[in-house]
Amino acid sequence: MDEVVITIRDKKHWLWRAIDANGDVLDILVQTRRNAKAAKRIFQRLVARFGEPRVVITDKLRSYIKPIKTLAPDADHRAHKGLNNAIEVSHQPTRKREKIIGRFKSHRQAQRFLSAHDQINLIFRPRRYQLTATSYRHARSDAFSLWAEYSAEMVA
Repeated sequence: MDEVVITIRDKKHWLWRAIDANGDVLDILVQTRRNAKAAKRIFQRLVARFGEPRVVITDKLRSYIKPIKTLAPDADHRAHKGLNNAIEVSHQPTRKREKIIGRFKSHRQAQRFLSAHDQINLIFRPRRYQLTATSYRHARSDAFSLWAEYSAEMVA
């Protein structure tokens, strides 16, 4: 779990993101707070959807401690800067989108866009380092054919 600041109409908002061990985005939440109550909200959503985790890796933000201890008392909480690199990398597409297209206009737009973007991004950008070049090309062509089928179904 990690949080990153995004600016919406000159006001700071916090984008909370959770990923699994493979780097796939589990859930995101855009909030105006960065405290224990905000951390508890995202963590409750994750526990309700996926069950209690065995290990939780966070940065050194102290707001994570209480929600993790209350909602997942048996989980091993690791707060370390180096272990958190995978989630820091998962923030890059959001930063890239902000730089190219511009900032988000509202809290709701950010939540809707990023929820969909992260799921679609997983389909179209398979992890290159885990695949051979041929496998990567096949995965990309499969993703585009799936997308073409889905979009044809939605039009019909």
